[in-house]
Amino acid sequence: MKLNSTVLLTLFLLTLMLGAGSVSAFLGFTLGSSALKGITTPDGRPTTKFTSGKSANSQQANLALLREEEILKIVKARVEGKTKAAKSEKLDEDDEEISNTKQKPEEKPQEVEEKPQKGFPVTAVNKGVTLAVQSVRYSGGDLLLRVKMQNKGADSVRFLYSFLDVTDDKGRTLSASTEGLPAELPTNGPSFSGTVIIPTALLDDVKKISLALTDYPAQQLKLEVRDIPVER
Repeated sequence: MKLNSTVLLTLFLLTLMLGAGSVSAFLGFTLGSSALKGITTPDGRPTTKFTSGKSANSQQANLALLREEEILKIVKARVEGKTKAAKSEKLDEDDEEISNTKQKPEEKPQEVEEKPQKGFPVTAVNKGVTLAVQSVRYSGGDLLLRVKMQNKGADSVRFLYSFLDVTDDKGRTLSASTEGLPAELPTNGPSFSGTVIIPTALLDDVKKISLALTDYPAQQLKLEVRDIPVER
């Protein structure tokens, strides 16, 4: 009787232990599952790694980086291309301008010929050098004598117009200035024009004047233009 009670007690205790272990295991699994929700393990499959690596390599292959030398060559080519284009446009413009210039006839300034005044020109010639008074006119407070000079002699001649002597018909010396007359007449050169200017305040009751000019510094050539009519 005592043996049966001991066996039953032992079986009861074992049953309680197994039940408690099962309940503990169930509760532990439930708590662990709840704690690991949303957490995934890394993909360690070799096929996935191969696919990812292949994709990355293809992206790197598509992304081609240029070297510095190639970039400089491209920039230089573009700059030279723009420069050549600009030069070509400039040459086209120059050619067009030249063609237009050739098509248009050159317009030469027309010289206005003065009507000869009565008693003019009054000329003096010495050793091939000519001094001629072409005309006279009054302007403002001055008398203007239009003068032409030319040298057809063998040597060039120099003049200093401060040595120009101007006298009236009464023998009085008049002050005068010049404009446009050359300092030197080359041999066999063209004619030169200029003006002799005399203040009208000095010409009261004067009907004629005379000019006398010598070369400088030799003073071996003398030009005298006499009896120039200046009466108003």
